[in-house]
This record gives sequence, structure tokens and C-alpha cells, in this order.
Amino acid sequence: MARPSRSTAANPTPDTADESPVAEAPQAAAPRTRTSALDRAVQILDALQEAGTPATAYEIAHRVNAPLSTVYSIINDMVEKNLLSRAADGAIWLGSRLYGYGLTYASSLDYLAVANEEMQRLSEDVEETVQVCGLEEGMMVVLQMAEGPGHFRVTSRVGSRVPVNWTASGRLLAGHLSASECTAFFRQYAQPSPTGRAETRPDVLANNARQALSERLSIQIGESDASVACLAAPVMNRAGACVFTISIVMPEAKAAHGTGRYADAVQSVAARIETRLGWR
Repeated sequence: MARPSRSTAANPTPDTADESPVAEAPQAAAPRTRTSALDRAVQILDALQEAGTPATAYEIAHRVNAPLSTVYSIINDMVEKNLLSRAADGAIWLGSRLYGYGLTYASSLDYLAVANEEMQRLSEDVEETVQVCGLEEGMMVVLQMAEGPGHFRVTSRVGSRVPVNWTASGRLLAGHLSASECTAFFRQYAQPSPTGRAETRPDVLANNARQALSERLSIQIGESDASVACLAAPVMNRAGACVFTISIVMPEAKAAHGTGRYADAVQSVAARIETRLGWR
């Protein structure tokens, strides 16, 4: 589950060689590293996606913690190649070429087409928001979403990324790792949540994740956002790895009245997706 209205800021990568003086030292200095132009381009795209709105080159440089001259140069190259677009007021946004890449990529992922069908059906059945989520660089990312029909809807943008320990889906996505790998994973990626209720201890998270995957159900209530609850089930391949999750997102007050019906529904849909994909 991703949080309704907030997105996770990119982790900036300091540039230690672009435009910084070299201090003299009596001993040999440690080797410096240079962030490649490709890395910078990815950081720029990530920053725009996470912000969800156009931004100036100055704002982008601040977000990715890079020299302004470097960001200007890379942006100009990307605009020329239609990877970025520049408005009349100078604001930068994603370019039309990315849309074509996205369509080609999506068409190659048959499992997302199957997941989308089942997601839409589940949302209509339970009358709540349903999401399909995956794992990306230690973050849970919303891949697809169907909004519930009710007046009070919990939603988030497709592409939103949330720390794995904040979410029911995040635990499942790491649950197939060995005990030591799972502990190391959460030690690296776990973060405190705004509510202060998300577990951050790596060993506890690893145990919870592995248990949730074995039970094929993960539930979180109020850990990433107050008043929001999420029930997630894993979609697992033949090797036993959680490829993605399907989850029901609802108001915490509604979950307090009982989650049994929703748990059965989301687990049944996850099993049906696995069967349709030939993974079960």
C-alpha cells in the first residue's frame, strides 16, 4: 500500500567530483568517485516522477544534490532527445519518448494484464481501492490501482514508492529471502514512518515478513498513515518468490470492524492470478 497523498523523496547521491575543489593533504587522498551522466539522468527522471509536477532545473538540481551546471547540461541533452520536455516558462517535465518506452514495456508484461483484470474485479467486489505493488530498489512501488466507488476513498498515484517496512505488501515482497538475507534487507531499507508505528527492527521485520509470506497474507493498520489500513496477498512464481502483491486499501475504521471477508477475497484473487499465469 502506498500512502494517499505523499510520495517518498529520492535519496540524493552526492557528487564528489563534479565541481568541488581538491583539498591538499599530507597523505594520499582516497579515490574520488564521479556520478555518471546516465546516473544523473535517472536521478532527474526519478525526481520528476516522485514530485509529480514539472520543475525548474534549479529545483531538480537541489532535489538530486547535483551541481546546477551539470543538471543543465544533462537536461538539455534529454530535451533534445524528447526524454524531457521544456515548457515556455522553462519548467521541465517528462518527454513524449518515455511514453512509447512505457507502452512497449507494459505490453511485454503479460502478468500485469492479468493482474489488472483481477484488480478491477476485486475492487468492484469489495468496493474499496485495490493496488498491485512491486519492489524497486528497496521500496514498494504501486504498479496499478483501481479506485473504490465509495465517497471516502484511499488512493495513491501509480508509481508512488514507499519504504518496505511501512506496508503490508513490502513485507511480502521480501518474505522469500533467507532469514539472514531478509534481516540484511530490512537493515538497509527500513525507515521510521510518519506515524511512528511502523516496525524498524530488522530481525523483527524479517521474521514478520517470512511468516506473512508463509500465511499468504499481510495486514497493516495505521503504520504508514493514520486512518489507513491495508490487506495484501502475494502472487508467487513457481520458485516461491513474491513477484508482486495485490492489496485492498481501506479506512482504518472499516478494518476495525473485521478483516476476514477482505482477507479471504484478496487471497482468493492472488491464487487465481497464479493459476492463470501457470504459477500454481
